Amino acid sequence: MEFTVRKFEILREISLTQGVVERKTTIPILANLLIDAAGEGLSLAATDLEIGIKTTCPAKVKKEGSITTPAKNFLEIIRSLPDADVKIKKLENDRLQINCAAASFKIVGLPTDNFPALPDLKEVLVEIPAQVLLNLINRTIFAIASEESRYTLNGALLLIKPLSITMVSTDGHRLAHIEKQVGFEHLNSEIRALIPKKALAELQRLLAEAEETDLVSFGKDATHLFFRLKKRLMISRMLTGQFPNYEAVLPKENSKTIVLDREEVASAIKRVALLADDKSRAIKILLDNNKFEISSNNADLGEARESIDINYNSSAVQIGFNCQYLLDFLTVTQDSSVSFDFKDEQSAGQLRPATEEDYSYRYIVMPMRV
Repeated sequence: MEFTVRKFEILREISLTQGVVERKTTIPILANLLIDAAGEGLSLAATDLEIGIKTTCPAKVKKEGSITTPAKNFLEIIRSLPDADVKIKKLENDRLQINCAAASFKIVGLPTDNFPALPDLKEVLVEIPAQVLLNLINRTIFAIASEESRYTLNGALLLIKPLSITMVSTDGHRLAHIEKQVGFEHLNSEIRALIPKKALAELQRLLAEAEETDLVSFGKDATHLFFRLKKRLMISRMLTGQFPNYEAVLPKENSKTIVLDREEVASAIKRVALLADDKSRAIKILLDNNKFEISSNNADLGEARESIDINYNSSAVQIGFNCQYLLDFLTVTQDSSVSFDFKDEQSAGQLRPATEEDYSYRYIVMPMRV
């Protein structure tokens, strides 16, 4: 195997694969990047057996062949090289020689025999606008459960219907639900898929480079989900199990509504949270007589209180929340103002953008006893 490639082109592609490479693994081949030189370019692949990424890169191939090389070391070497053409050649005993300008490296690789075979996308079910998918992920990924014991909550539910696309995530204490009206041609039934959190994080990286008009080809088989953006394909194992009945959690009687400036309330919560309990992160919210008051109390540190003037004349409500849960929503929503919907002290609160019309975005937070 021997080829010449532009530094910035191969660096861009191998950087994208790093998130799925296993750093601490008992299977050495999973720490490696598969390089296959053939025709007019390179095929690159990485996997941790749960997620895989396949991409291509243009190159002048002098001699076809393949090898696997330590992904982290290979990336660091390529990144350190001057901006010039990089010549790469496979030597005996699966060693790889890298030359660029006056720099020369020889690194040890592994034969490709034991590198896991990655499945291919055989049937495209729908084409999803890349920016829409990215927006759905950005507004739900933070509410996914991190405890591995809650298996079906370790990902987000993707629900695609002929005229809409929805993503839902929950960790049992809060729920993020976002929907957008999108028409999917040739789709006559509903598609449901549970996408693992790590796969969503890798999709975020992949979609961050997408242009406004780009489409993501989505497909699945019995065990895998496929997302293809141009020449890059991400493969993820599908989470199995039953996602909770989220529709039963969505509030229907939260009649007490106030509208707040997003940056103003976020800043106030951050200040009051400085004296919140380190474990519970609890703050108290009081709605009463045109006032939105936030307070915290910590036996070891003291107490904090801040008020915001609002338009509110209904009955008083005092309710506790985890401050971080509120800040997570206020950070990702882009609307300048947000609506808080309440029912009573024991019922979940709902937050939503006050004016955003393109997406229907709801965030439900369970109250805390304070």
